[in-house]
Amino acid sequence: MLKAFTRNYEDNSTEAGFQFTFYCDLCHDGYKSSFLESETYKKGSLLRGISGGARAIGGLLGGRLSNVGWSVSHGGDVLSERFTGMSPEWQKEHEKAFNMAQNEVRNQFNRCHHCRQWVCHADFNEEEGLCVECAPRQNVKVAKARADRIVKEIEEQAEAGSFFTGKIESKTITCPTCGKPSGEGKFCNNCGANLSLKTCPSCGTQLAHGVKFCGECGTRI
Repeated sequence: MLKAFTRNYEDNSTEAGFQFTFYCDLCHDGYKSSFLESETYKKGSLLRGISGGARAIGGLLGGRLSNVGWSVSHGGDVLSERFTGMSPEWQKEHEKAFNMAQNEVRNQFNRCHHCRQWVCHADFNEEEGLCVECAPRQNVKVAKARADRIVKEIEEQAEAGSFFTGKIESKTITCPTCGKPSGEGKFCNNCGANLSLKTCPSCGTQLAHGVKFCGECGTRI
């Protein structure tokens, strides 16, 4: 029985080769490993005593199952039945390919130290070492609360028959350099990139870090 670093995965392997998809326990986004062609299949010794029934299983593996995938949650009996007739050489390739697939995609996941779930980078609070379900990012919660408050004020003023004239501000919470949550400071918590706003030398408009042209006057920065 194959053992993964996470229980939430699908085996997309076929008689021709091996591929696996691993899923985040929170958002369920999947990361698919590279396809590895079976050397046993290429040599023509995949099945023992090929028969019409064995060929039908092979056609099923190469067709519907390659698209749908089979989750480990179906149990060992189902997986065992799926690969009935495969040669010992193919089985060894399958296990080796599974270990290689885990090594390939494991850097896309983090394990929460509290709930023990395996989550993708987007659902992991690096500052706390926990998933965002156990430890929500403070700046994200603040931004969401601020946005909800603005929407509520707009609705209240609309009901009162007045026009909204307040200033809406939004602070970037993702570093433009490394793409990870940057924190509340002037420098990114992950890569140290400068997050302070620049000023256009022509019109004085404040511009985000990394902008090459001013959005107001078109001056090259």
